[in-house]
Amino acid sequence: MKALITGGAGFIGYHLAGKLVEEGYEIVLVDNFSRGVSDSFLNELEKNDKVSFKSIDLMDKEKINELDDDFDYIYHLAAIIGVQNVLNHSYDVLKKNVELLINMIDFAGKQKNLKRFIFASTSEIYAGTLQFYGMDIPTPETTPLTITPLEHPRTSYMLSKIYGEALLNQSNIPYTIIRPHNFYGPRMGMSHVIPELLKKAYNLDDGSKLEVFSVEHKRTFCYISDAVEIIVKLAESDNSIGQAFNVGNEAPEVPIMDVAKTVIEVTGKKLDIEPMPATAGSPERRCPSMKKTYECIGYKGKVSLTEGIQKTYDWYKTYIFEGNELSAK
Repeated sequence: MKALITGGAGFIGYHLAGKLVEEGYEIVLVDNFSRGVSDSFLNELEKNDKVSFKSIDLMDKEKINELDDDFDYIYHLAAIIGVQNVLNHSYDVLKKNVELLINMIDFAGKQKNLKRFIFASTSEIYAGTLQFYGMDIPTPETTPLTITPLEHPRTSYMLSKIYGEALLNQSNIPYTIIRPHNFYGPRMGMSHVIPELLKKAYNLDDGSKLEVFSVEHKRTFCYISDAVEIIVKLAESDNSIGQAFNVGNEAPEVPIMDVAKTVIEVTGKKLDIEPMPATAGSPERRCPSMKKTYECIGYKGKVSLTEGIQKTYDWYKTYIFEGNELSAK
């Protein structure tokens, strides 16, 4: 089997590639390093005979068409993401995310024997429904989608993904849409709640206060090894063609306060928590229903939150906090 992964230098792409290599796939990674980093882990992955890397801007159709036409699977993970990008470059986020997806759909249509095009959407697509109407939590994929106000910069990212889902629904390629919910783990970059809290706690002296924002907001988290297991199983399932699936964990749904307490426990520090205001635009709850996904592939996440945070801390402490490894933002 042969798979193409766009955004291949990123957090999900790197771990997904490792999983597929274990399963015997030939892998081509594509990235332009607008967000992903060329660290020693990516370089080590590239040494595998089954892995090749191409630095390509997916806005360049000519470069895309230089790729092979015999991919069995295309995992389209590339997108302009990140809070600061969304706030500061909202027009580019909306325009380019849609354009690069269209380019990849056109490319997918030229494949000789494509089994699946996997599109990474987002849990953000539920934000408007939650804001204006409320919704069932855990949230099923059948939830009607409502956009947040168009003038808000944050709407651009969510809307680009909703539009992307619509494009695939009207395309003539075999696709599966995934809606990631709070993945975390090694090599994910620092601008996410778990690595941010781990870094803060690591740098504080015993007796200090750990500032924690949105302490009452609740989330479920999914460790990256579970996430890629679910994604690959969905991609390989005939029953997932033409459908959207939540990817994450349905339980436990925990307040950010509890996440911070686990971080303190894992780092071994004696810290007090100082509650800070809620982050603007952050939903009070985010918890996916995993019923549809489980019925399709029969897999549930295995790594507990405490175990996952411990694994994440061990990696960051070794390679980032006390090492010289590159880190994504």
